[in-house]
Amino acid sequence: MNRQLHYQYTAVGHLTIDEFTDGARRPGGSAFYGALQAARLGLRALLITRGVPAQIDELLAPYRHELDVQVQDAPHTTTLHTSGAGAQRSQRLLAWAGPIAGEPALDTDILHLAPVARESPRGWRGRAAFVGLTPQGMVRSWSGEGAPIVQVRAGAEAEEVARRCDALVVSDDERDSCARLIAAAAGAGAVVAITAGARPTLVLSADGEQLEVEVPPLAGAVDDLGAGDVFAAAFFIALHERQDACTAARFANAAAAVRMRALGAGAIGGRSEVQERLRLVAPGR
Repeated sequence: MNRQLHYQYTAVGHLTIDEFTDGARRPGGSAFYGALQAARLGLRALLITRGVPAQIDELLAPYRHELDVQVQDAPHTTTLHTSGAGAQRSQRLLAWAGPIAGEPALDTDILHLAPVARESPRGWRGRAAFVGLTPQGMVRSWSGEGAPIVQVRAGAEAEEVARRCDALVVSDDERDSCARLIAAAAGAGAVVAITAGARPTLVLSADGEQLEVEVPPLAGAVDDLGAGDVFAAAFFIALHERQDACTAARFANAAAAVRMRALGAGAIGGRSEVQERLRLVAPGR
């Protein structure tokens, strides 16, 4: 991969092997979902990850024409066993690729820091005009191979990363563990979005205003895995396109709704599908 290429969206984090109770195995991870959503919104996207190259090539075979991938070689690819859905979802860590090494060299309009399992690099080099963070992987812990993943409170190192961001997205069930990150990001002037499933999205604007954005009902939702990652990618892109925070959140909620209409990452929508969802739920807007 030519590291000098310019990208409009770069996501950094583990692409995961997601295993399910029915035996299915699918590609996952916030960085993958975010980069694929960016690509389908028309951006030139790069995924920087770590794992076993042959496994990652196989997982990404259906998507390689849509995004570029840079893989750091590791003995394992991060593998998660997932059961349940929504607030009842639980995961166990079956294998871990380890931390992303060094400081990735970037030339990107949007950088999405998207850890899922404490893999975030200490920093980055080069140009990143807009930095978005989904910090779930910074507040996760596990006791060993096969152990359940649990939430822990964010540490000082994660807080420093949050201060460098232009936007932060967390889910409501991560709010307590990410409290220091929310405060650090908001204090540095970042826009913060706190998603809560079907309940309103809370937006903390850069000027300190707190706003609620309604989430329109979605009939027939099939699968919500990765919907929060899709929300984050769409939110970062809309903010970078100079949309105000509430408009960006509505756009992101529409992208997440499109994702949830079918199973897996293949359901991620393009810009026309997201705009159609917006027209259906807010035709006068």
